[in-house]
Amino acid sequence: MSQNKLHLQLASLGLGAFCAFYSVLPSQAAEKIYFTYGSLLFSLRVSSLKTFATEGKVNQDLKFYLKLVDPKQQSKFQKALTQKADISPILLSRFFNSSVGEKILDRFGRTLQIPGGVNGKYGIRGALVQAALDPQGLTLLNFLQKFPTEIQVDLNRGLAVAKDVEQFVTATESIESEMRKISTQQIATQPVRDFSRYPDLRQMGNMGVVTEKWQLEDTSRNRKFFALVYKPQRWREGKTPVIIFSHGLASKPEDFGQIGEYMASYGYVFVIPQHPGSDYIQIQDMIAGYKRQVFEVQEFIDRPKDISYIIDELTRRNQAEFGGRLKLDSVGVAGHSFGGYTALALGGAKIDWDNLEGECDRYIWRINLSLLLQCQALELPQTNYTFKDPRVGAIFAINPANSAIFGQKGLSQISLPVMLGSGSYDPATPIVYEQSRSFLWLTTPDKYLAILEGQAHVDVSKLDPGIQDIINSVPGLTLADSQLLSEYTNALFLGFFEVYIAKNDNYRPYLESSYAKFISQEPFELLTIDGTSSEQLSDVVKQIED
Repeated sequence: MSQNKLHLQLASLGLGAFCAFYSVLPSQAAEKIYFTYGSLLFSLRVSSLKTFATEGKVNQDLKFYLKLVDPKQQSKFQKALTQKADISPILLSRFFNSSVGEKILDRFGRTLQIPGGVNGKYGIRGALVQAALDPQGLTLLNFLQKFPTEIQVDLNRGLAVAKDVEQFVTATESIESEMRKISTQQIATQPVRDFSRYPDLRQMGNMGVVTEKWQLEDTSRNRKFFALVYKPQRWREGKTPVIIFSHGLASKPEDFGQIGEYMASYGYVFVIPQHPGSDYIQIQDMIAGYKRQVFEVQEFIDRPKDISYIIDELTRRNQAEFGGRLKLDSVGVAGHSFGGYTALALGGAKIDWDNLEGECDRYIWRINLSLLLQCQALELPQTNYTFKDPRVGAIFAINPANSAIFGQKGLSQISLPVMLGSGSYDPATPIVYEQSRSFLWLTTPDKYLAILEGQAHVDVSKLDPGIQDIINSVPGLTLADSQLLSEYTNALFLGFFEVYIAKNDNYRPYLESSYAKFISQEPFELLTIDGTSSEQLSDVVKQIED
């Protein structure tokens, strides 16, 4: 959201009254931070951190903690204490009062406690909001100063989190390394091709693009939504292949217009429906206070039904609007994140309630934010939902949230061709816990796994500038250019759907690991493997889980 729009929204919500309310709340700011490690107890005065942050002085109290830290790291720590995060207090308040937000607070509160070992989630929420309201803004130092009680940090849990982060990074590197090794081995067995003489799938096609917006209503569910429809200006010979794309959580159809235009330029009809209840509008309503939740749990059911309704609608319009051209007995379905769940569900994956409960019960600290989404499904009646649509012919799931909710049992029900896309910098649906396991659990013989190095789940260039600044401030983090990632995705989409939806075997070479290598640009390569090397990847995944 732009800063101007955000300021207008805050004004309309009466930010002044909100600030006044918080300013009169009785609070006892934290004076000390206590660190517990087993039976050991250490303390640090918050005022010592303030002196260090503002004056650069290390007093005797702080010297104990910084004596092993070199001057360069001390300088970085000093800067981190006062680095401002430009985040709306309204947004923080609304989000952390949602079910998803409360779960995040609960996880942090197990480490950042109040004295006596009590979960500090309410103190964290209050300190975040009050610091964001303060003229100095939300900084680490201001957060500590606004904490309503003394702070107790459980170092055992903190070290466990640090260890989990380290293991996550190591595991991701292991997966990447093994995929590179497998890809090289597969290339050695594939025909030698001069891809410079092949059509370049990274470029737009030559069939032109027409865009329409349909207003739809599924009266059986009392559900109104719109869909963006991308059509070619010139029709290809024979039947016209159809792809339906499911957007991710807090997203909107327009975010994926580029891939819609690209596929239409090659003769496809590409449809992107809105999913009300888990889209951008839902998030805006939550921020404004009209909705409490980040998304409605019913979306696990409504999203697949939205896609099936689109196929119904295309069938109704096929003769009159498309001259009967559409190929609707084998439709391609793709999706991103929550949309990846949607696509896999339509392909036949079934919710495994036992697996989901097990994953959610043992989840304490794991760098897999998608569990916050997947575990919400436990609020649904645990019946045998069937979303499989027999008209779906192939699935392309990008960064899908899926491993817990489907598990091995649920994913093994898919018999269609599937391609899973993943990003090496994705903390929301990381390849370590999501796509690598899901790829192994798929039993369909036609399966592919792609990893886009430098991809971080979302297109960072489309994020709010404040969020971009926070991401850019992370040391050593360099993300791949969005244009490069789009080129990789375009080539994978067209090659996959030409083979499995348009039934054009001339495009099969584009699914080979050698083509991914051909279009790869260092340092952010595209790696792809097929199902013939599942066992080899399985060995690495098992080592990670052990």
